Amino acid sequence: MKNLSENFILECSGISKSFGGTQALKDVQLHIRPGEVHALLGENGAGKSTLMKCIIGLHKPDSGSITWCGKPYHVHGPIDAINQGISMIHQELNPEPYLTIAESIFLKRESTRGFLLNKKAQNLRAREVLEKFDFPYPPTTLMKELTLAQVQMIEIIKAVSCDAKLIIMDEPTSSLDSEETRHLFQTINELKEKDVAIIYISHRMEEIFEICDRVSVFRDGTFVNSCDMEGVTKDKLISMMVGRNVENIFPKVDCKIGKTVLRVENLCGKGFENISFEVHEGEILGLSGLVGSGRSETVRAIFGLDPLSSGKIYLEDQEVKIKNPQDAIKLGICMVNEDRKEYGLCLNRSIRENISLPNLPKKQKRFLLNQKREKQECEENAKTLTVKCASIEHTALSLSGGNQQKVVLAKWIMANPKVLILDEPTRGVDVGAKSEIHALMCKFAAKGMAVIMISSELPEIMGMSDRILIYHEGRLNGSIDQSDIRSGITTQTEILKKEFGEK
Repeated sequence: MKNLSENFILECSGISKSFGGTQALKDVQLHIRPGEVHALLGENGAGKSTLMKCIIGLHKPDSGSITWCGKPYHVHGPIDAINQGISMIHQELNPEPYLTIAESIFLKRESTRGFLLNKKAQNLRAREVLEKFDFPYPPTTLMKELTLAQVQMIEIIKAVSCDAKLIIMDEPTSSLDSEETRHLFQTINELKEKDVAIIYISHRMEEIFEICDRVSVFRDGTFVNSCDMEGVTKDKLISMMVGRNVENIFPKVDCKIGKTVLRVENLCGKGFENISFEVHEGEILGLSGLVGSGRSETVRAIFGLDPLSSGKIYLEDQEVKIKNPQDAIKLGICMVNEDRKEYGLCLNRSIRENISLPNLPKKQKRFLLNQKREKQECEENAKTLTVKCASIEHTALSLSGGNQQKVVLAKWIMANPKVLILDEPTRGVDVGAKSEIHALMCKFAAKGMAVIMISSELPEIMGMSDRILIYHEGRLNGSIDQSDIRSGITTQTEILKKEFGEK
């Protein structure tokens, strides 16, 4: 490993921050060396993102000090932070849909000729940085035409293009497939050679051990410990994060597999063709494949978000026509979408309203809503999923990303569907909450629910699925049973080979 300087490029000492009556940070510290990749771990709500927002000027600390390159650091916002050499890739993506890729990359850093915008020069600059990442779209492409994974790559490209001395990466691979992740890691290693420091926030433990040099752990807004990655174990890190031992992150319970609930035949649509499979009562069916392989596109069409060009859908042996999500919900098919902000939540509405929204007809008697029963059930579901909030009357926007995901899950728990589709259910969720969500999945299956899960994390798809279907370029390229995984016949390597097209 490269010899790292003992001098710190960034020093955060005694940082505290409160929001109303909530103490988000209490006397925390963080010290970063030039040229190191420093992991920042902690459960959702531990204070990681709050500290990062203090560093880039989105929040002002109530107390404490920050030193940057040996001098007191004061910042008036993200653009000021970039000008001083600090950029950040945010976990929650908020692209401007009608900006071009070039305009998004160089927003507030535009190429000009005098007082006029020089679009030609800006597009040339953008093309150069896009080529370094093998990005397949021209710089004039509108952001609205990109997938979630491609938007994530643009955010990474934007941060790297700032020539920063420190880049904060908050869940940078949450929407990337294995090939895109590998490209990111290559870029990180190149940045290290240039003495660029990286603060790396991720809930994917395998990434932390692969790419990071040191780690700091936060818990409940406090600093727990810092140490070198060399010699530390996964169990030790998890114990520091949650304050307890998490024995099994994949608590898969074998449930009785019953009759077929959902069957699809020869489905064709945008991004997939000739897809046929079935899922049974008590079964967790995993869909695996690279981003863009057709996994999400298939379930979006089943749920009525996207149109089918051909094929048939059968629910309990009866052919059904699903034109929109309302049709699917009425039939007992519910879906947790990978993009919770776009499709899963009304961010400016309360947590209670978000949980209730698809379930209101069940709480109504004619035109009257039983508000007492509604609130009680919402509170019970929020408590079951350990949603961290002072009140369910607070807005969904006030929650961390992981807690927003729990709210999306809570509304479908209340709906008690026949088929539950989970597209990246633990994206951006901490290790403790992941274990809780996995346990809930098993409870759903035990009640006879048919569960379809999409995940880009191979350990998750292998640990939680009774059966796995593997996608490659819009087609199915194999099926694997849990028994093959437990016996060692099928490994992560074998699944990856099929994801890349090997028969």
